[in-house]
Amino acid sequence: MKTTTSGLDAIATEAGTFAVLAMDQRGTLKRMLADVDRADTPDEEITAFKRDMIASLAGSASAFLVDPTYGLPASQAAETTAPYGILLAAEPSTRPTHNGEPTVSLDPAQDAAWVRDSGAHAMKFLVQVRADRTPGADGRDTTAEAVEVMRTLVADCAAAGIPSVIENLIFPLAGEEPLSPQARADAIIEAAVLIDSLNPTLLKLEYPGSPEACRRLASSITAPWAVLSAGVSSEEFSDVLRVSCDEGGASGFIAGRSVWRETVAMDHAERVAFLADTGRRRLDDYRQIIEGRARSYREVTS
Repeated sequence: MKTTTSGLDAIATEAGTFAVLAMDQRGTLKRMLADVDRADTPDEEITAFKRDMIASLAGSASAFLVDPTYGLPASQAAETTAPYGILLAAEPSTRPTHNGEPTVSLDPAQDAAWVRDSGAHAMKFLVQVRADRTPGADGRDTTAEAVEVMRTLVADCAAAGIPSVIENLIFPLAGEEPLSPQARADAIIEAAVLIDSLNPTLLKLEYPGSPEACRRLASSITAPWAVLSAGVSSEEFSDVLRVSCDEGGASGFIAGRSVWRETVAMDHAERVAFLADTGRRRLDDYRQIIEGRARSYREVTS
């Protein structure tokens, strides 16, 4: 683990870009395990699964995005001499809904001081925000609530000297038809603009769907951003990464399942062999894609 570097440098490459392996899944990972008849996997094996990822891929990943339940203990137990940063997920493990739509809340125990004291280098916080959502018949404005949560979080992180990394995932509004590609791009960009206005250190965003949408995104926000993989195949994500950097000015990636999805069905020996070969090759391919292509976050924030 990196011990002397601070700020975004602690989770970035030397070039100021991001090659972060996302392994903060909890509920999603348990569903993946259930799909391969491993629903009874004990907690200690899930932690060992994540420890294997860190030990196998440190050196190719600039940092690991971990959860506090399994990933943080795994990072503390991983045996590797390669330096890496830790981006710690601080959103509650379960999130309530209102009229079928997700709401955003803080866990008071998982604040910026908690991130810092855990030994992690930055806080990641997942929200699900639609800037075009209006209050429902009951008058509740869940978008305004989310904005206040993010405002509080960004200020808390700034006071503690911890970078704030906000991730947004688009969701369907109550009664809404599936979004067209154009409407989805609009929703991703509009929400990014809203979050950007709160001055987080880094945005973790979905691919907006096209080169044109990436250019719109780049011209609409001021903070650096990294693209997430959303569980797509490694080949598809390679294309997404090229377009996001070339057209959207992305500063790299925070991606997970496109690297390690297959290992969920493997035992320890198979998993370590796969990660050391295929997993590292995929990460290194992503690193090669962003080299000279991704925009350094230092250029964006200078």
